[in-house]
Amino acid sequence: MTQWKTAASAAARNLGRNAMFCGLAALLPLIAGPVTAGYRGFAPALGWLLMLVFCGIVLALAVHLLFDALLFRLASSHETEAAGLAAVDDLLFRMQLRKPDGTARGLEKRIAGSRRIVWQQRLALVLSLVIFAILQLNASGGQPPG
Repeated sequence: MTQWKTAASAAARNLGRNAMFCGLAALLPLIAGPVTAGYRGFAPALGWLLMLVFCGIVLALAVHLLFDALLFRLASSHETEAAGLAAVDDLLFRMQLRKPDGTARGLEKRIAGSRRIVWQQRLALVLSLVIFAILQLNASGGQPPG
């Protein structure tokens, strides 16, 4: 396996893992919120909606990263880097997600773009979990459950 194929496969694997982990972590507050709603009143409606928005952002970015992982797998299935990236660009054009521009971005720039999305997803996840923790503390009056 060539170096670019290894890099594309590793990027696809890492993006898939990150998307699944963060997506599942974002689902936890969404599942636990309604369960704890009856316990001393859950939270103010605005806080709940804010947490819901951030969890939705995390889930949307997880879907985006899974799609990116599939694109990297598509690229790594070709013999050369140029052919693989051209296939990705062609697919994006056919899906009407990107218009062809004269310059083709290399594999490293595409991986760097996906890494930026990973960090945005992690930030949204941290914000949603912090909001959930604040709402839980607010609902319990700062006292541990029990």
